[in-house]
Amino acid sequence: MAATAPTVAGTTATPVPPARRRRPKVGAYGLLVPASIIIGIALGYPLVRQFVISFQEFGLKQQFGAAPEWVGLQNYKDLLTDSYVWTVIARSVAFCLVNAVVTMAIGMSLAVLMQRVGRSARITLQVSLLLAWGTPVLASMTVWQWLFDTQNGLINWTLSNVLGIESMAQHSWIIEPLSFFFVATVIVVWMSVPFVAFSVYAGLLQVPTETMEAAQLDGASARQRFWGITIPMIRPVLSIVLLLQVIWDLKVFTQIYVLQRAGAPTRDTNLLGTLIYSYSKEFGLAGALATIMLVLTLALTGFYIRQMLKEDEL
Repeated sequence: MAATAPTVAGTTATPVPPARRRRPKVGAYGLLVPASIIIGIALGYPLVRQFVISFQEFGLKQQFGAAPEWVGLQNYKDLLTDSYVWTVIARSVAFCLVNAVVTMAIGMSLAVLMQRVGRSARITLQVSLLLAWGTPVLASMTVWQWLFDTQNGLINWTLSNVLGIESMAQHSWIIEPLSFFFVATVIVVWMSVPFVAFSVYAGLLQVPTETMEAAQLDGASARQRFWGITIPMIRPVLSIVLLLQVIWDLKVFTQIYVLQRAGAPTRDTNLLGTLIYSYSKEFGLAGALATIMLVLTLALTGFYIRQMLKEDEL
């Protein structure tokens, strides 16, 4: 029976509800255990295995049962004293940063465009982006290889016959490293823009219209409203998207590998992903280089996260 509060003459007693018991949070945390175990096994074991192999001489004979030989830091020493490895690291970082910046610029532009055009144009643009995003990588690479084909490519035909640049009639886009990475950048950006565009567009939809209307009434121009109100409000979305883009662009592999197989000079076009793959018979070196790549990724993302935190503190 519920307890009643003390009464004063002329007043009615009101029942006092029983004290609520705090529910233990163990049940909520317990629900995370199965997922944590699965993620730990799926991600943790390969990472630990890679790290262990990086300290071993692990080749093909070890794949057939031979005991691996521990070499300590020798694999790391061999890689970090190789000038070509440093060239590939610098090339990979430059390729990553260029692609991330270009992807963010185009993706943000398309997001703003989706917000401002009519419904029919917006749906058409969104369907086009989804098709580009949903097409399998190898299928997309086949189309892009045909577009940039030396003999029958649409790009060369347009440049030579439509624009009158006759020197581009039989131009090979993947023989020279500079034009190779131009083609690779076009392909990687084309495949990455939809994610950025949809993410930023979702962020733009969260900007209050009342705030924008009030700024417009105060005399702020469209550019001032965009850079002074919209960008600060969607900065968390932009930060996360850019961070993910840097990680993805640093470990790009398929696009580079397929273009190399089409006839490009491998040594002059290797990035970290393809260089690791080239050590297919030397798993110790591959594991060490993959670990270096992981450290490089953590360094880039860690620096970026620190910059974001500093901006939030200001």
